[in-house]
Amino acid sequence: MWALLVLIGAASVSAHLQDFSFDGQKVFRVIPRNDEQVEILNFLASIMEVDFWQPDSVTLVRPKMQVDFRVEAEKSFQVEDLLKESGMEYQVLIDNLQAALDAQFDSKARTASHSYEKYNNWDTIAAWTADIAAQKPDLVSRSVIGETYEGRPMYLLKLGKSGPNKKAIFMDCGFHAREWISPAFCQWFVKEAVETYGKDNVMTTLLDKLDFYVLPVVNIDGYVYTWKKDRMWRKTRSKNAGSICIGTDPNRNFDAGWCTVGASKYACDSTYCGSAPESEKETKALADFIREHLSTIKAYLTIHSYSQLLLFPYSYTYNLPSNYQELNSIAGAASKELASLYNTKYTYGPGAKTIYLAAGGSDDWAYDQGIKYSFTFELRDTGRYGFLLPESQIKPTCEETLLAVKYIANYVLEHLY
Repeated sequence: MWALLVLIGAASVSAHLQDFSFDGQKVFRVIPRNDEQVEILNFLASIMEVDFWQPDSVTLVRPKMQVDFRVEAEKSFQVEDLLKESGMEYQVLIDNLQAALDAQFDSKARTASHSYEKYNNWDTIAAWTADIAAQKPDLVSRSVIGETYEGRPMYLLKLGKSGPNKKAIFMDCGFHAREWISPAFCQWFVKEAVETYGKDNVMTTLLDKLDFYVLPVVNIDGYVYTWKKDRMWRKTRSKNAGSICIGTDPNRNFDAGWCTVGASKYACDSTYCGSAPESEKETKALADFIREHLSTIKAYLTIHSYSQLLLFPYSYTYNLPSNYQELNSIAGAASKELASLYNTKYTYGPGAKTIYLAAGGSDDWAYDQGIKYSFTFELRDTGRYGFLLPESQIKPTCEETLLAVKYIANYVLEHLY
């Protein structure tokens, strides 16, 4: 078997430059049974380009963990032979990534203009932020909280009826560029807020008594890159000094146990923590805004995909937050609300214990700033489509997630501090 690994490695000269066709690329799911099988995956990742979907990095792989990863077309048969020979339990989740990629775009709403039921590119989302603020000036206003590495403005929408000393909830989407369902949810949330205000009692009360800050896409440069070049891109697009590798993982770039566990110091890795906390213009803009509004922001929600999880601090340590019982019961009740619509099952709990240790995340950072209601959603699905969730699932995904977000927001409103 090791001879086979060496053979695969010999054939693997740099795959860093590709022409971005994903034809024949496969996504495997494996469950290593023991340390030896974990070691095989580590060795595989060291000799060829392996894109880990879940967990985010090979360093996080442990025995009995479900591991999803993508490999290039020309290596896929050798990888499959290796998995068979090692006796590792495996399945092919996606047989041809290009076909899955094309199949994402199955929405009936195939318009050039903005639609809540299809994936919108950045220019369309940017125009939409202006439109919605112009259409509903009594409920929505738009501001710019910073600009990205490539100079794009970071638009923030503020939702709510104007009123004196209102508390707020901050929600962001699109930290990781390839997680397209995430920005789709932020857009959906804004739509629901403005369309159901005055009709839905809960939403009306929320907007009367709270403000919502919604950042539709954090990692705009990365998101643009996934539309134009590489659909599987995750990081920002900043240049790294002394490296040809581009980008930092923005959700490893916060000053919360920064770069200690579950993050990489190597610029080429997908979980690269950056040269320093808040080295990325995008994370700094977000953090600056929250710091400036700490007296009013009472909850922080960050939307990712995939895995169907509702997580809360901590991820950078196994220590539990001081209000663990409260956060756990909110997450449990919110997951139940979410499941009430389509029976979608979510797992909930503190990040480190529920999935794995990962330092530098925005949710842990927000919590450590004193925002005691801090949650991370990992939306659909559990791996059948992974990051390529079809557009036909945008509506049900957003509808069910909205129930959980409304539950959390309502809880926060009733427990202001």
